[in-house]
Amino acid sequence: MKRTVIKIDENRCIGCGACVTGCHGGALQIVDGKAKVINELFCDGLGACIGECPVGALSLEERDAQPYHHVASAPLHQFPIQLRLVNPNAPFFHERDLILAADCTAFVCNRFHHQFMKENSIVIACPKLDNMAVQYVEKLTDIIDSSSIPSLTVVLMQVPCCGGLWHIAQQALENAKRKISIKKVVIGVSGNLL
Repeated sequence: MKRTVIKIDENRCIGCGACVTGCHGGALQIVDGKAKVINELFCDGLGACIGECPVGALSLEERDAQPYHHVASAPLHQFPIQLRLVNPNAPFFHERDLILAADCTAFVCNRFHHQFMKENSIVIACPKLDNMAVQYVEKLTDIIDSSSIPSLTVVLMQVPCCGGLWHIAQQALENAKRKISIKKVVIGVSGNLL
């Protein structure tokens, strides 16, 4: 099947990785110091990565290639998702399990959307950067008491600063009038579930 895909001029490529972050489909990777198409199935042929290349090593070409395979993420059932911005009485909390995730988790774990967002409500927070632990405990306590969430899953990274998120969840559960189940999921820095 002929279709448009990315072409990389390896002689011009300096291996900076700008194209990798510019590729929305995950088709590119730096291998042995050069950008490579690791899977043409994920190249949408739109060329978003081209504008990121500082040396003009990327272009589009039409050639025989496997059909594009779009990997859809799980739909977001709500907005906002930042813990400090959500309304504890919001209807998207009604009878849905709640995921409290550290900000970094969805960027590190490529299965995050499919594994945690499907059918769940989600709030995100970073106890280290936000400096709002007391407010987060109060907000989470309000969500537990004001909504009908049956459970809380805390998804955090395997780094010391994420321990504060687990503490916030435990404190909120202790302060809440309603009692719900709680569990912890830890993601390693390489994106694997521990």
